[in-house]
Amino acid sequence: MKIKILAFVLILNVLSVVSAGDMKKDIEYGKAGDETLLLDVNSPNGNGPFPIAIIVHGGGWTRGDKQGDEGEKVLFAPLVDANFVVVSINYRLAPKNKWPACYDDVKTAIRWVKSNAAKYKGDPNRIALFGYSAGGQLACLAAVTADKETAVQALVGLAPPTDLVFDSLRRGNVSTYLRDLFGLQGADVNTPQTVQIIWDNSPINHLKAGLPPVLLVHGTADKSVPYQLSLNFKNRLDTFGVPCEIITIKGASHKIVEWNNFDADFMKKIVAWLNKTMVKK
Repeated sequence: MKIKILAFVLILNVLSVVSAGDMKKDIEYGKAGDETLLLDVNSPNGNGPFPIAIIVHGGGWTRGDKQGDEGEKVLFAPLVDANFVVVSINYRLAPKNKWPACYDDVKTAIRWVKSNAAKYKGDPNRIALFGYSAGGQLACLAAVTADKETAVQALVGLAPPTDLVFDSLRRGNVSTYLRDLFGLQGADVNTPQTVQIIWDNSPINHLKAGLPPVLLVHGTADKSVPYQLSLNFKNRLDTFGVPCEIITIKGASHKIVEWNNFDADFMKKIVAWLNKTMVKK
């Protein structure tokens, strides 16, 4: 009997974490031709206005979902518990949709969030843009090339591929993912046109003074997106005087779902950085 009671209590605890806040699913934030662009919003309990975390999922630009199927769901409950409105977005995927479809969708989502923040107890002047893996490239590029309508107050890159030229050179060619994204089937990295395309869409090549503070989270054993990319990104940001910190997860691979095994406090560190960075003015 005691075992059954304990199991029941554990189930209730899990459900309380999953159901934290007020979840609204499949909200339309835009249209692209005949495709409806959707996002989910989870608002904390209370009146707000709360800071907002927009999450751009990973999946090599070709898969993934706003539900966090690539592992991003580890972010959701801790951020809501920390009194952030969590907005998780879908975007158009390659190879069906070539660049810049996904990038355009991220910017459309930011505009929508700013316009609709009050409906979900959010503060449109305190937005942190998160991106994991391929979503990190999208989030980083959107943040560093933003105009007034798409500007955010903080950027969190989770193992983000910020230099597509560097990554292609280390592989010896353009990855299958990038070929699908940019329509480069059969293209070699040494082709000048290809190099220009991936250079133009590498966030590291668009850095400048005045950008929002940046937090990078990266595992040192990442073989998909080398840790060195985040070191290089921070070094470049430092030259422009842009605040940037790195949470280094020693021994961790690219899989965000495994990061807790190497640093059980990495989410607490992210929240602490956000609370320090996004002080209400």
